[in-house]
Amino acid sequence: MRRTAVSVASTASTPRPQPQSMKTVICEQPGRLAVAERAMPSAGPDDVLIRIKRVGVCGTDLHIFTGNQPYLAYPRVMGHELAGIVEAAPEGARVKAGDQVYVMPYLSCGHCIACRKGKSNCCMNIRVLGVHTDGGMAEYLAVPQDFVFSAAGVTLDEAAMIEFLAIGAHAVRRADVQSGERVLVVGAGPIGMAAIIFAKLRGAEVSVLDGRSDRLAVCANALHADHTVLLDTTAAGTDAAQLASLTNNEFFDAVFDATGNVKAMERGLQFVAHGGKYILISIVSDRISFADPEFHKRETTLLASRNATVADFETVLDAMRAGKIPTAALNTHVLELGNLPAEFPRLLDPEAGVIKALVAC
Repeated sequence: MRRTAVSVASTASTPRPQPQSMKTVICEQPGRLAVAERAMPSAGPDDVLIRIKRVGVCGTDLHIFTGNQPYLAYPRVMGHELAGIVEAAPEGARVKAGDQVYVMPYLSCGHCIACRKGKSNCCMNIRVLGVHTDGGMAEYLAVPQDFVFSAAGVTLDEAAMIEFLAIGAHAVRRADVQSGERVLVVGAGPIGMAAIIFAKLRGAEVSVLDGRSDRLAVCANALHADHTVLLDTTAAGTDAAQLASLTNNEFFDAVFDATGNVKAMERGLQFVAHGGKYILISIVSDRISFADPEFHKRETTLLASRNATVADFETVLDAMRAGKIPTAALNTHVLELGNLPAEFPRLLDPEAGVIKALVAC
């Protein structure tokens, strides 16, 4: 259904004349992206109209492309790691035309039990841009003003990376990591790297377990992880022995799983110290289980960590402004919006060395 252009009368500032259509990339079905012209979004009286400038490519987007995202119906416009420039905003909004902004893509209801407790990240009625509703792989997007924030003081590239970093910041805050604690991050993808960054900023001693030596090198050299251990999938299990050795056989105060792999999530419990915490950042559409005697004898605290809150986004932005996040090392690839159908599949190739790819719109 076509939508009309934003009404000038509904905004405090008069936007520049807008085209009647915009370039959009649509995932029509697993494995197939298409560039299409769509009508400009219609901004309601509470919406901010944003000229999208950067879109971060997330593991969720890769799962949508490969058909492994359980909460999605096709066709879908992907993209929830968003940065852009305000074209028009409602009167009294925190942002105005011309401001550089980032988007908090978890559209929460504001009134359910989770929202009333300040946990909008796990809202009962949540709609995530690019998953439950069309996202930002387009030239323009209208977003309710409550979910649009100033990104002054950072670059557009950095602003598009705030969301995935906030997921790591939220997990670390949820685990209440303390200075001097021993932390293990299992899975050195972007979310795992985000957890490493914020655990280090809290003064933890951080070890990383992953199956890719190139990712471990980034963790050591750019993120200053204290120890890196290469995953051993053989029966010998030498990685477990290395992790034991690093901790005098006591293992870790907090273990973060960022693998998205059932077997890894089940195995990770063995690396939690007695009295420690196990934080599952990953989500899988399956059951996970643990040996109850092992779980109980450690008096393990098991935590799920989902999305992030406004406070977590602010934590990331403050750290970026202070130069505490090596964003240049994380941003490995830049793609053009119109070239996505041809270029997107290569992001799935481990040989490409992708950490965070950004789409320039």
